Amino acid sequence: MGYPARFLFLLIFAALLLLSAPRISAQRTMSHEEARALDHQNPVWQSVRAHLPDPTTATAERLESAADILRARRFFEDAMDYYGFALQRGGEPVHLLNKMGVTELEVRDINQARSLFQKAVKINKKNPEAWNNLGVIEYISRRYDRAIGYYKRASKLDKTSATYHSNLGTALFDKKEYDRARKEFDIALRLDPEMMQHHSSLGITTRMLSPADHARYCFELARLYLQRGDEKAMMHYLTTASEAGFDILNAMNSDQIFASYRKDPRILVIVKNAQELRSKNSLAEGTGPPPPLPAEKH
Repeated sequence: MGYPARFLFLLIFAALLLLSAPRISAQRTMSHEEARALDHQNPVWQSVRAHLPDPTTATAERLESAADILRARRFFEDAMDYYGFALQRGGEPVHLLNKMGVTELEVRDINQARSLFQKAVKINKKNPEAWNNLGVIEYISRRYDRAIGYYKRASKLDKTSATYHSNLGTALFDKKEYDRARKEFDIALRLDPEMMQHHSSLGITTRMLSPADHARYCFELARLYLQRGDEKAMMHYLTTASEAGFDILNAMNSDQIFASYRKDPRILVIVKNAQELRSKNSLAEGTGPPPPLPAEKH
């Protein structure tokens, strides 16, 4: 996975943290110094600190690398310092501002993240990552029209990015503009047939959909994969949609694309299994509080 894909994954991961992580929720109400002091209570801090480069003599590349490590270790305030040091030592501004914006997303400071991404596009209006990042900010804020505009700019500036088109498609999907969304998803999959595996089914975008919309979203992906001749992926997304409560039989009956699969016994098995699964889940809900959610794997 090249740099753009890695960076975009980090952006998706950072935004996902807005939906969870009590540590981040706590930090939002703290001053920068209070947050830093809390971070430094981590027993790992002393060993990390011992290997940090001197900000007055180290190269911009080394300072940026140190900032990346600090962010990965969740020392966010120190990461921001070292990205700033890298800027002072001549680091590439737009590149670093994008990383700083991602870091601000990780501490739930959406306004500051937006400001940093805006600075990035002001410096270089042809930087697609910065426009995409602004799109993510607007999507998080549920300003879908703005998000669509920013994603369009990103996809026009870099016509090879599947991520930009998939983000645009998801924003359109949220507005119920299904035909336009399908076109963007189709472009994304043509650019990168394994896009869903790279980005965990679009990460933040799918997780911000309501359960009903997510179920419909999976059905749309099944439809798209069928058109592309990928039956295995189609069955996978039909299963996911059905398990989430979407009436795939009714939708398939009214969609000519699925004509040859309407009486396929595998579809009936999918529906039956999904109904049994939902029934078991419904019974389980009445037996007491649910178990704790497992930690995210990164």
